[in-house]
Amino acid sequence: MNKNMKPSGTLMETFPAMFLLVLVASFNMVGAQRGAGQPGMPATGPAPAAAGGCLFDVTKYGAVGDEKTDMSAALVKAWADACASTTPATIVVPTGTFLCGRTDLKGPCKAPEITFQVQGTISAPADISGDTWFLFDNVNNLNINGGGTFDGKGPAVWQTKKQTLRFNYVSNAFVQGITSKDSKNFHFIIIGGKNLTFSQITITAAGDSPNTDGIHMGRASQISILDSNIGTGDDCISVGDGISDLTVTNVTCGPGHGIAIGSLGMYKNESPVKGIHVKNCTLTNTLNGLRIKSWPDREVCDASDIHFDDIIMNNVSFPIIVDQDYCPWNTCKNTVRIVKPVTCYCVVYDPRLNISQHLELLGLTDS
Repeated sequence: MNKNMKPSGTLMETFPAMFLLVLVASFNMVGAQRGAGQPGMPATGPAPAAAGGCLFDVTKYGAVGDEKTDMSAALVKAWADACASTTPATIVVPTGTFLCGRTDLKGPCKAPEITFQVQGTISAPADISGDTWFLFDNVNNLNINGGGTFDGKGPAVWQTKKQTLRFNYVSNAFVQGITSKDSKNFHFIIIGGKNLTFSQITITAAGDSPNTDGIHMGRASQISILDSNIGTGDDCISVGDGISDLTVTNVTCGPGHGIAIGSLGMYKNESPVKGIHVKNCTLTNTLNGLRIKSWPDREVCDASDIHFDDIIMNNVSFPIIVDQDYCPWNTCKNTVRIVKPVTCYCVVYDPRLNISQHLELLGLTDS
């Protein structure tokens, strides 16, 4: 991709953005059910401490599950001891409802593996300092499980833009069987890191809740989202720049705005998006289905090797969108349109579906 672009008239002769959209899909808009033999969602429950490891119960550090006593200080102390352990460590939040304020859980750790086992409910206060409720930073070999719930108490303060769980440069993580409810803003954010798996996750927020994306990610690789239910007021899954090797399988989405790649091209030096595989997913009562979006007059961006396979859509307003004219809130300043070619191939769809009624291409030229 040539980045030494020169204007020629009102268009660019070179291509500052390229989308290679591979739709290997069977789109069904009539609410068909998956056949037998599809992987289900096995029951989850509290996982035991790692074999031979140490157990750190937050109640031993002063936490009280009365929904009134802030356990953040107790949790940070338990994390510090677990992080310093020379054997695998498990931090336990037992049954009960534990109030918890802003909490930063940072590495690197000596422990070869840390498990954060949430058996009860962790409840957020009305206000949180900063933009993140729970931050996991620079941690390797992290497990989060236990079948518990993070309750963001979002409806009263949706405009405060506080994220529930943020994973900064976390690698080799397995998050399983937990619930994120009513986040104040994004539920999960992944920035940097490698090899993170989210399995049997439940994410819920009202359909009219603003900016409550389920899982948002950027500049990370080898991400898997499996066997999960996501219903929010925004994108169920949103993919920012620099994501490679993303697998989304057996995810139900709705309500919300569907599964989105982008928006891309807003900032300089964005990293390419490549190797996106979305398979065996169902979207119900969403505004959009599958969407790729980029700004029309901003920076170079590149998205390629994107696969949507066996996607079922029920009552989806805009099933498939490739939008290179994305410009919310009338913020676009440059009146010169940048030409960005899109290639779609290997498209397979239900013969009952008139694809022209469901595929929307915005900001493209006739070529």
